[in-house]
Amino acid sequence: MKSLYITSVERYSGKTATCLAIGKRLLAAGYSVGYLKPLSLQPWRIAGHLADEDAAFVKEILQLELPAWELSPVVVTPEVLREHLQSQDATALIEQVQRACQSAGAGKDVLLLEGGASLREGYAVSLPTPAVADALDSQVLVILKYHDEVQILDDALASYQRLGPALKGILINRAPPEAITFLQQVAAPFLERRSIPVFGILPETRGLEALTIQELIDVLGAQVLTKEYRSEALVETLTVGAMTADAALSRFRKQTNKAVITGGDRTDIQLAALETSTTCLILTGNLHPSPLIVKQAEEFGVSVLLVPTNTMETVEAIEHIFGKTRLGQPSKLRQFEALLAEHFDLGRLYQALGLQA
Repeated sequence: MKSLYITSVERYSGKTATCLAIGKRLLAAGYSVGYLKPLSLQPWRIAGHLADEDAAFVKEILQLELPAWELSPVVVTPEVLREHLQSQDATALIEQVQRACQSAGAGKDVLLLEGGASLREGYAVSLPTPAVADALDSQVLVILKYHDEVQILDDALASYQRLGPALKGILINRAPPEAITFLQQVAAPFLERRSIPVFGILPETRGLEALTIQELIDVLGAQVLTKEYRSEALVETLTVGAMTADAALSRFRKQTNKAVITGGDRTDIQLAALETSTTCLILTGNLHPSPLIVKQAEEFGVSVLLVPTNTMETVEAIEHIFGKTRLGQPSKLRQFEALLAEHFDLGRLYQALGLQA
């Protein structure tokens, strides 16, 4: 059995999406695939069991036999953390992970392991990524989210310092158009010369980072004021309507598929938003808008959501999940699969794992 540990240096870099896309490619090539997330800090309850929040979706997509709660052997809760810190046996959790790995990988050609939120994660419970990868004899693929030229190089070099020869390659995600030439012609050759293979550079794709109306309703506990709404409609940008109507209209015209967050009493801002490409209005402070606004929004197909929180609290709640490639919608996964198929060198990954292409 081959083992590939997919990890990153920060949250929301695309680990789950990459696991699923690579897993599906391996399945299509005739390989049997297992999956395990050794450590999870995102507890979710399924059928009375603690599991990782993405476990059920991963199980369905990769057609796994194990129950969802066995796909993450260590789910850290406050109780688990305290028990570990007070324990005299520092090896108990790593042994638990090793047993789960044997179970998940039994009869499989490839076991995909999904790392935690970052390379810093896991030290408190004696399960840092480098130690887990070593204990499971895994090859490591690190996903790096692009921010700027210096950061992407530092993240790649720091990953190599932490992982050493176990690092078999990196995948750069969310590269904006203006960065592609630098990454392809300067950064990638530089890293390759330092024994850090660059398996792919994925361009930024706004639709993958977008939120659906339904996700906004769920995270905000919002009331829908319009009679009908498109639950799968995508919000690609957020903007706060706290300026004059003229200034708002100028800004709104530059943004597409947006959510406008403003008070229910700001009729001028709401009208300006409805004149431009707006997916939804989010009205804060439980202030109901004019019935004419709701009627016009319905005519334009714009959802109007009412929330009890103030503007700052609303923005913070959305920003907590905005930018994460949330894969509850199969269409997003298909989009990411197409992106990986075009920009990721699967042959180099096969070679690193010792698989036949």
